[in-house]
Amino acid sequence: MTILMVAALLFLFIAIDIPIAVALGVTATFGIYFIAGLPLIAIAQKLFTALDKFALMAIPFFVLAGAFLSEGGTAKRIIKFAHTMVGHLPGGLTMTSILACAIFAAVSGSGPATVAAIGSIMIPAIREAGYSDTFAIGSITTAGSLGILIPPSIVLIVYGVTVDQSIGDLFLAGVVPGIVITMMLMILTYVMARRAGFKRSKPAPVKEKLKAFASSFWALMLIVIIIGGIYSGIFTPTEAAAVSAVYAFFVAKFIYRDLTWKEVPQVILKASATSAMILFIIANAMLFAYFLTIEQIPQQLSEMIIQAHVSKIMFLAGVNVLLIIFGAFMEPSSIVMVTAPLFFPVAMHLGINPIQLGIIYTINMGLGEITPPVGLNLFVAMGITGKSIEYITKTSIPWFITYLAGLLLATYIPQLSLVIFKIF
Repeated sequence: MTILMVAALLFLFIAIDIPIAVALGVTATFGIYFIAGLPLIAIAQKLFTALDKFALMAIPFFVLAGAFLSEGGTAKRIIKFAHTMVGHLPGGLTMTSILACAIFAAVSGSGPATVAAIGSIMIPAIREAGYSDTFAIGSITTAGSLGILIPPSIVLIVYGVTVDQSIGDLFLAGVVPGIVITMMLMILTYVMARRAGFKRSKPAPVKEKLKAFASSFWALMLIVIIIGGIYSGIFTPTEAAAVSAVYAFFVAKFIYRDLTWKEVPQVILKASATSAMILFIIANAMLFAYFLTIEQIPQQLSEMIIQAHVSKIMFLAGVNVLLIIFGAFMEPSSIVMVTAPLFFPVAMHLGINPIQLGIIYTINMGLGEITPPVGLNLFVAMGITGKSIEYITKTSIPWFITYLAGLLLATYIPQLSLVIFKIF
């Protein structure tokens, strides 16, 4: 009865378009004060302690690093490098965009930022080359979701903090699924381009490839610093985030010289606003999760599922369906904070690897970014193209289905997420 009352209140707030963070906070406050009977001071204390976690400090640093590199010509350099690699293939411009999204994702850690940076340059270029909007808009809108899968990923940080898992291990586990889904999107492009009659062109000379690589080298090194630094033991994921922010500023200001001193305060202010929004959502989501915990709702749900003898296959299928539905209406971090404490105990009982579950969560959150009505990538693409959400969603369908196939692979082939640990 309690969970039905709280769920009804939460969905009522969402239905009347109250911001998700406020909806979670108000619902949790109602539950803690009127149902659990705890004093209001407990709510204030929980909001404060919710953010008092060292790992969460990584979020503003990664956001700042992405902001420094997003403001200049880093995206153009990455696109040029990607084009020398795959631009000669059928559908080369679209394949270039997808590969550029994957690379930029590893720099920015944000889906909407990836769509904005790559899409603003490549969508007009692909259209001018005679490609349909399915190639131009749908591909980049979907490939932008790689931004929250390929590390650094804010969603993986939030998941790690929520269920007490190694953020470094989660980052490493996201690499192979990210590469596989990127390849799947590029293969789809190749097949569709061949059917549409697009031909190969002459590959870029080796000299041009080396020049493009050299131009984007300093941006690409950020990936090496983050992953290499964590797994060499030089620094923790949070320290890696701080180093990446300093490095991104140095590269943007003194190497690429895309950033002026006048622009620096604006970039910091923009990144601060984004970080504040994310952390505000996390604090309220953790308050909601705290209410669920004191009411023992995760334990009750676990017992219900265990007593129903639900198989691992059916449990994972149910988790995917629910996360895709939630992703259409809620922000990724809040979904993770609210649902992970519910599903995690059951997953552990069924023998599901917690790292694999984190990757399943993250891929689902990527799908949520391209699912109406609240998919953030759709709104960014709408701002770039001037097209309606309905139109952009329609162009994204082939890519959405491919991304969904990648989710199924990660769900039912655990080795996809875990094989990299055999290498390191």
